[in-house]
Amino acid sequence: MTGTGFQGREARTTLVRADRLVDVAGSVDDGWVLVGGDTVLQVGSGAAPAADEVVDLGDAVLTPGLVDLHGHGGGTEAYEDASFARALAVHRAHGTTRSVLSLVANPVPALVASLAQVRAVMATDPLVLGVHLEGPFLSPRNKGAHNEDHLLTPTPADVDTLLEAGAGVLRQVTIAPELPGAIDAVRRFVAAGVTVAVGHTVATVDQARAAFDAGATVLTHAFNAMPGLHHRAPGPIGAAVSDDRVTLELILDAVHVHPLVAETLFRAAPGRVALITDAMGAAGAADGDYRLGSLDVTVTDGVARVAGTETIAGSTLTQDVALRNAVTLAGRTLPEAVTALTSIPAAALGLGDRLGRLAPGYAADLVAMSPAIEVQRVWGGGRELR
Repeated sequence: MTGTGFQGREARTTLVRADRLVDVAGSVDDGWVLVGGDTVLQVGSGAAPAADEVVDLGDAVLTPGLVDLHGHGGGTEAYEDASFARALAVHRAHGTTRSVLSLVANPVPALVASLAQVRAVMATDPLVLGVHLEGPFLSPRNKGAHNEDHLLTPTPADVDTLLEAGAGVLRQVTIAPELPGAIDAVRRFVAAGVTVAVGHTVATVDQARAAFDAGATVLTHAFNAMPGLHHRAPGPIGAAVSDDRVTLELILDAVHVHPLVAETLFRAAPGRVALITDAMGAAGAADGDYRLGSLDVTVTDGVARVAGTETIAGSTLTQDVALRNAVTLAGRTLPEAVTALTSIPAAALGLGDRLGRLAPGYAADLVAMSPAIEVQRVWGGGRELR
């Protein structure tokens, strides 16, 4: 037997065997993972230790559970709704075991209420990592599918209100760094332990760099709702690609970003691209009419747009599809693609020491996929979800 171990608390053990294990460390044939409770205890290949239960996945590929930094809903539900259990279930069935729930721009009292609602869900569901406030501190000149009436400059009072309401819940916030007071807000959120992203912006390269120097470490859905990469005006994309501290979110649905551009980004920022869904309520559901925050959205052929416009309004993507697209459209190896959906987003949230790897001491979040990268079984925190 070859493997490494972790002395976890006493719990019923399960040995999961697969033809191949894949994570940031690479690929291991004839692999196994020993799980005790909600934790990975040992990982190895060949002969395996005894366990209370053995799950033989045959020719499956076993990866860590997928981590989504940025999604707004699914299964006809949004994370602002009174209930969004179906949205979580849709994404979990497609391999997402840990989710940051993204909220669109709304009045501050409405955001406070949403934070309280997510707090209540988190009390019983450890697979929800917290909230991403994609608004309200966005540029009206690059608002995307956010209601301009709800956009604000980041005043100290509003920042403090959201931090107070979001204590233990607020995980990430997107800010346009060119707004008055934005750099001070970046520092304030970072000091409170919140991951700050640059996005929905018309910032110059220098303004974006100022935000990164102030502590922002993520670029929200690269290439979308921001100036393009120009040879004389590199803007936020150039600032992010050139800064090794920054993780770049990417929606790899072949709608938001051309696959060739996606491949170029992977090459330009190796180990720093996090694949996200940015999914709205139509993910895992039918085409038709939806709401995204206070805006009407029409979904046709799986593409969501603000009603009556050509503005893209989130995606209908699930992370297993993003994984396949990374391999088939963006030319990534399977370990590279898996890494972009596991350890990279986990590290971006400061959770890289317990999420996103098949390694002792890590959360027992596992996804079994067919050789064609189709999800077969899913475990989150040691509990089977599919």
